Amino acid sequence: MDEHRGRRIEGYAIVSEDGMLATAGLVMPPSLMFEADQRFFEHGLDGVDVIVHGRHSQEQQPRSPFRRRVILTHRVASIAAHPSNAKALLWNPAGARFEDALSALGLPEDASAAVIGGPDVFALFLDRYTIFYLSRAPHVALPGGRPVFPEVPARSPEDVLSGHGLIPGPVEVLDAAKGLTMVAWHGADR
Repeated sequence: MDEHRGRRIEGYAIVSEDGMLATAGLVMPPSLMFEADQRFFEHGLDGVDVIVHGRHSQEQQPRSPFRRRVILTHRVASIAAHPSNAKALLWNPAGARFEDALSALGLPEDASAAVIGGPDVFALFLDRYTIFYLSRAPHVALPGGRPVFPEVPARSPEDVLSGHGLIPGPVEVLDAAKGLTMVAWHGADR
């Protein structure tokens, strides 16, 4: 039996037409910020037990300080307390399992998680996502920016998700006036 079955792992990303989630300077530009996507994103984060991200990724929502989080870093050997956030834990995937990080936060191994980036963090969970919500910002290009997955732009984000067994749902319109769309990619038997 799959040791991860039963845990819900969700991915959340909004990308430019060229598959970027930030500028080369690691900044999410205003052109990628849409009120409808932010509402969808916040609602999703409200429904999980823990947020998972790298040290450059974060969500800036009203309830952000109250959420438990696992922050990936290579600056610790395995797992360490966050120096200034009691609800956060630093985790090095090379030194400990994700389940160990959850346990260190006082969460059960089947806790639900929302992965919010960056590229290496998104890639780490590609074979474990229950669902990945990929929003697309129309008419936005960020040449040389930070890609959603390490393989982008050589491959599209959709090709990467499909290559890891995720299946696209229908295109949903989040903001018709601005052309903002989202596709929920489902893990077939996860």
